[in-house]
Amino acid sequence: MEPSLSTPMTAVRIGVDVGGTNTDAVVLDPSQQGTPARGVLASHKAPTTSDATTGIEAAIRAVLTASQVDRRRISSVTVGTTAFLNSVIERDPRRLSRVAVLRLSKSFLRDVRPFSDWPPDLAAAISGYVGYADGGLHIDGSEEAPIVEEQVVQRCREIRDRGLNTVVVAGVYSPIDRKFRQEDRVRDIVAREIPGADIVCSHEVANIGFLERENAAILNAAILRFARQTIRGFQDAMARLDLAGCPLYLTQNDGTVLDAKAAARVPIRTFSSGVTNSMRGAAYLAGRLSGGEGGESAIVVDMGGTTTDVGVMLPSGLPRQASAYVSVAGVKVNYSLPHLHSIGLGGGSIIAREDEGAKVSVGPASVGHDLHRSLVFGGATTTATDVAVAAGLAKVGSSPEAVKGLDSKLVSSVLLRVKAMLEHAIDTVKTSPEPMPVFLTGGGSVLAPESILGASVLVKPPFHDVANAVGAACSKVGGTIDIIQDTSQQSMAEATEEAKRMAIEKAVASGAVREGVYVAKVDVMPIPYLENQIRSVVTAIGELDMDARPPPVIMDDFQEGEEVVAGGSEPRAPEQTMQPTYEILRVDHETYRPNVVVNTTTGLAEWHLSKTDLEYIADGCYLLGCGGGGNPEAGKLQLRDMVDAGHVIRVVDASSLPDDGVVYWGGRMGSPAAISERLQAHETVLAIRTLMSHLGHDTFDAVMALEIGGSNGMEPFLWGSSRFFDRPVIDGDFMGRANPMCWQTTLTVHRPGEFVPCAIDSGAGHAMVMTRSPRDEAVDKPLRGAIVEMGSLVGLAPRPTTAGAAKRHGVLGSVSQSWRIGRAMARAEARNSTASTAEAIVGEVGGAGSARVLFRGKISAIERTLHKGLSVGVLHVAEMPASESGEELLLPAVASGGSLRIPFINENILAEHVAADGTKRVLATVPDLIALIDTETGRAVGVPEYRYGCHVVVLGITCSPRWTETARGIEVGGPKGYGYDLEYTPLGEYVKPRSVIDEFLEVERN
Repeated sequence: MEPSLSTPMTAVRIGVDVGGTNTDAVVLDPSQQGTPARGVLASHKAPTTSDATTGIEAAIRAVLTASQVDRRRISSVTVGTTAFLNSVIERDPRRLSRVAVLRLSKSFLRDVRPFSDWPPDLAAAISGYVGYADGGLHIDGSEEAPIVEEQVVQRCREIRDRGLNTVVVAGVYSPIDRKFRQEDRVRDIVAREIPGADIVCSHEVANIGFLERENAAILNAAILRFARQTIRGFQDAMARLDLAGCPLYLTQNDGTVLDAKAAARVPIRTFSSGVTNSMRGAAYLAGRLSGGEGGESAIVVDMGGTTTDVGVMLPSGLPRQASAYVSVAGVKVNYSLPHLHSIGLGGGSIIAREDEGAKVSVGPASVGHDLHRSLVFGGATTTATDVAVAAGLAKVGSSPEAVKGLDSKLVSSVLLRVKAMLEHAIDTVKTSPEPMPVFLTGGGSVLAPESILGASVLVKPPFHDVANAVGAACSKVGGTIDIIQDTSQQSMAEATEEAKRMAIEKAVASGAVREGVYVAKVDVMPIPYLENQIRSVVTAIGELDMDARPPPVIMDDFQEGEEVVAGGSEPRAPEQTMQPTYEILRVDHETYRPNVVVNTTTGLAEWHLSKTDLEYIADGCYLLGCGGGGNPEAGKLQLRDMVDAGHVIRVVDASSLPDDGVVYWGGRMGSPAAISERLQAHETVLAIRTLMSHLGHDTFDAVMALEIGGSNGMEPFLWGSSRFFDRPVIDGDFMGRANPMCWQTTLTVHRPGEFVPCAIDSGAGHAMVMTRSPRDEAVDKPLRGAIVEMGSLVGLAPRPTTAGAAKRHGVLGSVSQSWRIGRAMARAEARNSTASTAEAIVGEVGGAGSARVLFRGKISAIERTLHKGLSVGVLHVAEMPASESGEELLLPAVASGGSLRIPFINENILAEHVAADGTKRVLATVPDLIALIDTETGRAVGVPEYRYGCHVVVLGITCSPRWTETARGIEVGGPKGYGYDLEYTPLGEYVKPRSVIDEFLEVERN
């Protein structure tokens, strides 16, 4: 393009985005944003090269030549790259280092190992060593145990012996450790004992949520050497371009930038910045990137060659973020990523006729970036690009005459289909029916219509095809803090203001101009079961301070003796010792049969749980948690490793036990935030031992779950396993779901006053027995008071009961039911039919007379607070228009149109439909079960995962008659028990779950 006559003294910026096919570059003068060219002085697309650096150099050289800008005016070069992410996705051993993991906790973290939830091939490529040392914090910031230097020194010796030079240090609650700085102290010891080692502290990479934070730290550590190599290559290219004195920045996932030195320390923060760059660039080019106060949200549609990504830019100037936990290369992490909805629509989408020509399909099959297969490039495949050329929307290709013969009806049908796909995708990311501005970017945007339903304005800004590079050039500087604050000596408002101040200072320290820094995001969350404690997550952003440039090079920061590969791409991987073999579990969910055998000693039919059974049960438990109960994932990992180690977990029908058999029951009680950091331990095993000692019991006959819903549904398998008490687990529980109060059980409904004596144990040396209580309801408050002093998470063992009481008053068959629900989810996923998972579950739990689809829609609003230690709020689900994916074949929902209102107190309490005219109707209430299923994954969604825009099916399941056969059951577990003046109306007729043992014992015998 022609060079612009920009003001000579103004600073200009170079932005680069490295994509899979093209590397885009722009020269941007932000002072000219109001001109028709939006300040873009030059733009260029160069082919992306295998080493990234060569393509970047070519693209920057081209825009420098085209703009003829004086190099002295260039204030920064900002690069967005997928190189680091690709090294992980591709499992490239030349770019990945083996990692030693050193965990800090005296009492916890042993049962769920690092890499437990990783793809086996990636774990095998990175896992090098796992060690433990005393340390860790409690949720209130106090020390679980101090650091013992001798232990760390011994671990370092073991790491050196394995030839490892990359170490991750991860301690419980390290993100809130501002007093003891345990991870930093251990890093200093490791640096002394292993000179030249790469050391990553988990608190510098991600936030609260131990396993996800550790995962992110491991990924970050594994690519450190490659990141340094790549960034040094970028700087070498800048030197060849006479830009050696210009600072280099890399874009982060949240739309802000890191200087090169910081990016070399935390390259994981750049993993998914490409889409964010496109979103910010589109908003900038459309003149809608404001930030700060005011402004409005806008939808950005990035149409590429294979897919279209749709996201929302918030008034803050940042993209709307995904839920707390996201997966990268199959690994769950907890750092910021934009929330996107992707569809198989792009310039390379293959066009096909359906129903003998009556309908057409557009994608998801695609020629991708191999566009020479398209008609206009001399190929034989009809693509969306061909249709765009035939319709006069684009002028590309070497053989445009090849599309002149395309049927005009086909062209019209394709364009209508594209319009419908875009409208549905846009509606998917909206959280209200109100129209929103829509910005189009990417080469595929030539396919977009002139108007789209749901768009208040449709803008295809200038330079939309290089919006990603523009977004890199105009990125800002951010600072995020995630802390737990004490409000006993200050108000919540004062604590929030202090958190804002800290975020602003962090942004300034990262290079932002102080005068323009603003708070872009504030989340203040009370912590369940903790008085006067809140968690504050605050992000502040501002313009890059060009007068306070970081050092332009970081050459001295590379490790001594580290080999550099010419071209700036591939470091040599150090040789490592032999690593464990990781196996991929492959199961045919259609034919899988559990292992049900007859015990030759006892004569009992026993179901010996496998890893597949545990997968099914865990997924089923989370759905039966009705939004609460905690995620069973960590418990599943713990038990899976036990099975691998040869331990046996036996499940039996209650009917096989004598009525006078002694049954111990219970589960964990406390804050979900503590569970997310301490993972799975042995608190309930210890609580049972404490109660056995108090009661003088030497043994017992069986164990049973307090609640099947959520993480406690997995707990009895731990105690009953051959690793601990080696007792059978009864197929049943005492809730049939999850409830917020430990005493809200079917046993206390029918046999009140038998909850105590009970015992609790912290798992870290504290235990307590509660010997008396005037009534069951009075148990909860003193126990919760003790829990706070014991780390906010304990194992609970109520007074043991008998097998006869379990048969009469328990919810029997609930383990089988969770297994069947989980199997239905797995089968739906294997069949690529997750949209119909709810229907499959209805069939497994008794059919349409027992369970129903209450509503289909997307989460449009979430209200949260804390009351008496419980997570309290209201979820709003808005109706979503039916797509063209066959949803008309699914079971009709009980209600449609309008929205659904779901109050929750840890668990979902009721479902109230609000029609478009304001008419309200209650569809279901407790004790019936109300659960949400994510239509994309086919898995349950719990209260912690509730997020805007998530597509859900709301499912209702009739509760066990143990809740409804007496007035006290409705009093304890019905709506009035939760403060709602409503009469309970049964959702349907309960159907007893079919026993897995009965079904597959017959198969075994036959």
